[in-house]
Amino acid sequence: MDDIEGVLDAVGPRLRALRQHRRITLADLAETTGISESTLSRLESGQRQANLQLLLPLASAYGVPLDDLVGAPRTGDPRVHLKPMTRHGMTFIPLTRRAGGLQAYKMIIPSGSMPPDPTRKTHEGFEWLYVLNGKLRLVLGDQDLEIAPGEVAEFDTRLPHALGSADGLPVELLILFGRQGERAHVRARSR
Repeated sequence: MDDIEGVLDAVGPRLRALRQHRRITLADLAETTGISESTLSRLESGQRQANLQLLLPLASAYGVPLDDLVGAPRTGDPRVHLKPMTRHGMTFIPLTRRAGGLQAYKMIIPSGSMPPDPTRKTHEGFEWLYVLNGKLRLVLGDQDLEIAPGEVAEFDTRLPHALGSADGLPVELLILFGRQGERAHVRARSR
């Protein structure tokens, strides 16, 4: 019973650390989850006990498994269980399970043409992408680029951007996404 109490007592601080690490305000999280700011604050401070009704929307908002929020022990299975999600018609398959820091995704853009002047989005962070198959159209600020298989692009996501197919065929790419200031670093050593 003490083990369960210990796990439950650690949920609030874990939630607060995750939110602060991602630089999300209580107001923003309340808007995303539909949970009031006061409830979120009480949950993080340990004045309110966690339950599924609160944890499920939080896990969804953070894009992490419920086990990560409660600190459940790993099962020993090293496989990553991929649970695709769809946003703006594109499929994202998470390849990492870390609650903070760099996140890795495989992204699939379905066939179809991208409008000549697509809606560009901005958000906090830094993105690195590698095209596996197909031709990616990357509209980045005033630039309109075509990225071929094997090519890499990286950019600050506060710059207005849009991703789509350059030729109307499906595109597959790997994405590393991190909060502002984090960048992908590739290091190679010669023998």
